[in-house]
Amino acid sequence: MEELTKRVSKTLSLTGDSVAEKRAEIRHYFHHTFNLYESLFDCINDEHAYYIRAEPLRHPLIFYFGHTAVFFINKLILGKYQHARVNERLESMFAIGVDEMSWDDLNSAHYDWPSVSETRHYRQQVRDIVDKLITDMPLTLPITPDSPAWLVLMGIEHERIHLETSSVIMRMLPLHYLDAHPRWSPCTETAAAPKNTLVALEGKTITLGKPKSADTYGWDNEYGCKTVTVAPFKVAKYLVSNGEFLQFVNAKGYQQPQWWTQEGQAWLAYSHAKMPRFWLLDNGEYFQRNLLNIMPLPLDWPVEVNYLEAKAFCNWQAALQKRHVRLPSEAEWCLLRQFIDSDQPNWEQAPGNINLEYYASSCPVNRFEQQGIFDIVGNVWQWTESPIDAYPGFKVHPLYDDFSTPTFDGQHNLFKGGSWISTGNEATRFARYAFRRHFFQHAGFRYIESDSAEVPVEAVNTYETDELVAQYLEFHYGSTYFEVPNYPKACVKALLSHTPELKQGRALDLGCSVGRASFELARHFDHVDGIDFSARFIQHGFQLKETAHTRFAIPTEGELVECKEVNLTELGLTELAEKIDFFQGDACNLKARFTNYDLIFCGNLIDRLYDPLLFLKDIHQRLTAKGYLVLTSPYTWLSEYTPKEKWLGGIKVNGENVTTLDGLTKVLSEHFHLVAKQDVPFVIRETKRKFQHTVAQMSVWQLK
Repeated sequence: MEELTKRVSKTLSLTGDSVAEKRAEIRHYFHHTFNLYESLFDCINDEHAYYIRAEPLRHPLIFYFGHTAVFFINKLILGKYQHARVNERLESMFAIGVDEMSWDDLNSAHYDWPSVSETRHYRQQVRDIVDKLITDMPLTLPITPDSPAWLVLMGIEHERIHLETSSVIMRMLPLHYLDAHPRWSPCTETAAAPKNTLVALEGKTITLGKPKSADTYGWDNEYGCKTVTVAPFKVAKYLVSNGEFLQFVNAKGYQQPQWWTQEGQAWLAYSHAKMPRFWLLDNGEYFQRNLLNIMPLPLDWPVEVNYLEAKAFCNWQAALQKRHVRLPSEAEWCLLRQFIDSDQPNWEQAPGNINLEYYASSCPVNRFEQQGIFDIVGNVWQWTESPIDAYPGFKVHPLYDDFSTPTFDGQHNLFKGGSWISTGNEATRFARYAFRRHFFQHAGFRYIESDSAEVPVEAVNTYETDELVAQYLEFHYGSTYFEVPNYPKACVKALLSHTPELKQGRALDLGCSVGRASFELARHFDHVDGIDFSARFIQHGFQLKETAHTRFAIPTEGELVECKEVNLTELGLTELAEKIDFFQGDACNLKARFTNYDLIFCGNLIDRLYDPLLFLKDIHQRLTAKGYLVLTSPYTWLSEYTPKEKWLGGIKVNGENVTTLDGLTKVLSEHFHLVAKQDVPFVIRETKRKFQHTVAQMSVWQLK
């Protein structure tokens, strides 16, 4: 039985020589996962315990008991592999957890939870449905993200995540509700805490991200590619043990706000914590609560804390040692991970206390060594300084579009390495999981010493959700619709066809919005300035220039959205960024420095200015001799942008129609002559099924 557990606690290979064998392997993995999950709940000896909210920031255990089964049905319906609901009430109640809540936004909603027997019956119904799907589904190898088998693996790996989160909640239940279980036997070894020392590591350039060709299931945030240069640093030989952390507790570290971040101080005020969550103090002696037992504090086991506590300890140590002590970044941890040349599912034996291959608890921090460093993987998750963010090239899976994106908010930090109960995908090299910084998991930490106080962590690139800004990001960088070419690209191509003698030295993209025309102009000009009045828009030009990618969420229907990413590398624009500068500015009141341009391009700008005449009367002064002014617009004059008395066209004067081109000619003819004009169509997506199809007029003017 133990050998079987070790084998099927490993995630599956996506390839194989036999479809029949792979189908049997998937079935085995599925049933083992269901059985393992239910065996955890078999430790509960009183059904009342299912309804206790042991952790105020999470649902009671009855939710998690039903949630993992509901997940299968909801995803099968979304993928159109299941057409009827099994139990609408349960599938609504068990659908969404509260794991991402902050302590200051608690949900007080009342839940009429079902009985344990009803939930068990539901789980059996789901087990039968998924088993039949595995039997009947089309299967080709390798398994790809659009395969029904991928969806089955998604449900399996999701349940393995909740095997861990449910065990954390169970660890908070009063112990009299739980019985010992042979599957969940803890470690019994303990001794004095070993003295922690630092191991010097050389710097290195490493590549983060799971390759698309990888042979195991992955969550969306694992994929993509990012190259990072890691500076030399020194790393703690051991995870911080209970004994080492006890020094911080004895030094009244929880009572001294100078060690805590502002967020940490707020959490202390809420929690009134004075020691780690799983420690107990009785008659002056410390004990530790494990999953199913309490024991005298095992000083040589890793301490289990949230990020805020780990950070406070590092700050305390930094002051004590007068050195730059902090948590590692994700990249620094990944450099450590390279010391282990095997990965689950291919290792013969786990290189750490992970994958349920040793204990149902932590164990001493000095047992599993790799090249002089202990517990690189396993025992407890290891907090990092890095808020989780997507790698360049990230794409959501259409059947689970909110697995990762809600955590890309700068408030969820990565932890790495897995714990004793991390199985399946969680125990793989590329696993990326994150929690809010105040949350508890089976998580601890190790610290590093660096030469600089600066933490090598980039700001999180969050998703733009402003509907108008996201609409323009899609317009500039997203898909094309109804075979209408990308508008900024089409404009640049058209204007160049009308200006063959253009020197192509310096260009100004005025009203640049989110910046695509600036990048397209940079293909042909030595330097481009992009200027827009709106900081909301131009910040994405800045972001693309600096990081080569940005993200946005566009509406599909109702409150549903589609998450997308712009990547300059994929668009062939990366090398052009150094030729572009972006500025916030007013086209009607430009600073004197913006001059000496060979081309000024104003894309869909003229009918959005508060004083277009003022703009046009000045603009010739900013061009070089024989320079060009190019205007495009559908001429949709609106009084909310331009007072009607300032419209250049679309009006009657003395009873006669005056078009915008007439108005432009009247104003510009003193300094320009009209070289060409043509129509340029464009399509703006509003929702998945609603589009604006518009035709702009381009007019090309050359300075006399």
